[in-house]
Amino acid sequence: MIFKRNTYMIKSERLSDINQFFHTHVYPIHIENGAKLIGRWVNDIKDEILVIWEYSSMVHYERINSLIENSEEYQSAMKELGEIQIETDRDFLSPTASYHHPKHILSVSGYITNKDGDVLLVRNLHRSDTLEMPGGQVEEGETLEEAIHREVFEETGIKVNLHGITGIYQNVTIGVTCVVFRGEYQSGEARTAEGETSEVFFTKITKENIERLITRKQFRDRALDAMDANYIPYEAFKANPYELVSRFEVKKEYS
Repeated sequence: MIFKRNTYMIKSERLSDINQFFHTHVYPIHIENGAKLIGRWVNDIKDEILVIWEYSSMVHYERINSLIENSEEYQSAMKELGEIQIETDRDFLSPTASYHHPKHILSVSGYITNKDGDVLLVRNLHRSDTLEMPGGQVEEGETLEEAIHREVFEETGIKVNLHGITGIYQNVTIGVTCVVFRGEYQSGEARTAEGETSEVFFTKITKENIERLITRKQFRDRALDAMDANYIPYEAFKANPYELVSRFEVKKEYS
C-alpha cells in the first residue's frame, strides 16, 4: 500500500465551501473506488488543510486520479469554486512495517418511522445521488444502541425509540459492516447537519416507489429488510466482571 499526503493553502473564510466540495466531489470517487481516507485536518487559523489518502498501489492511485481529472462534474465544480485553495505540497509515503492488526469499520443505520408510518431519510453530501437512512460509524467504547441514537440525532435532530436489529450488511471492498435498527420517532424537529446532510425529511416508502428514492441497491436492500422486520438478538455487555448493558430479544412484529 502507499499513502499520498497533500497540503493546501486556503482562504479561511471559504473553509465551509471547500469542505462541501470535498465531501461532494472528491471523497465519493475515492471511497467508491477502494481508497481510504486516513485523515483530513485544518490548522488553528484555518488557512491550511492536510489530507492523507491510502491506496493499494501507485496504479490504484493513478486510476482514481484519472477518474477525477476526467470527471466533467468535478471540473465544473472546480471552476465554480474558483481559486480558493492552492496545493503547496504532495508526496507519497510507504509504511516501514506493519504495526497494527487489520482494522474494520463498524457502522449503524436506522429505519425510523413516525406515527403516520413515514420513514426518515437523509441525503448525505458525499452520496448526493441517493437518499438513505441516517447513520454512521460506531465510536470507540460505544454500544451499537448508543451509536444509533447519537448518529440519528446528529444527522437529523430526531430522538428515537428502538425496536431492535433488522439486519447486518458487510461491504468487503472497503471493510465496513453496518448494523441496521428499526425504531420510531420520539421527539425533535427534522433539520440538516452542516457539512453532512443536505436534506432530512419523513416520507412514505413502498416497494413500488423505493427505487426512485433510494437509488443505491445496497441501501435499498437494508430498507426493504427493515420494512418487514425479523428482529435478531443483540446484547451489549462489559467483561471482568460481566455486566449486561442492554439487550434486544428476538421478535417479529411486522408481516
